[in-house]
Amino acid sequence: MKGLRRIGRLLVHTGTVKVAIAYLILLCIGGVALSFIEPQVHGIFEGVYFCFIASTTVGFGDIVPVTVLGRIITIIVTLAGILTVAMVPGVVVAYYTEYLKLREKETISTFLEKLERLPEMDQAQLEELSERVREFNEKELKKPKKDQDNTDRS
Repeated sequence: MKGLRRIGRLLVHTGTVKVAIAYLILLCIGGVALSFIEPQVHGIFEGVYFCFIASTTVGFGDIVPVTVLGRIITIIVTLAGILTVAMVPGVVVAYYTEYLKLREKETISTFLEKLERLPEMDQAQLEELSERVREFNEKELKKPKKDQDNTDRS
């Protein structure tokens, strides 16, 4: 649940929600237009259904646009669907990668600050620091060889 909230905030923060809403509005407008233009489309719901199927590039074939304007609307809706589906995961992955890098830098800087205060630490703090170093080393040993090679180069 926490992850979903984080993704929701991410989508709002990056403006991706606006793209998704614009996409849904385009589906509705296209569906309404097709319900008046295409002879095979009987009603607004069926038009929106067709636009959704076209935009996801599934294309069941149960409804086929026969008019030029219907085909143009289908092309626009399909391109919008492809762009939307390509953009949202890209934004989420890029933002999450930056989040992880930032978190790693904060962890390293906190660790370095503690190392600088080493002479001032009491026995309990030293033991806690030692335990964290052990945990970090265990995680590093479990990493695949490829990841360890990449960290050695940087």
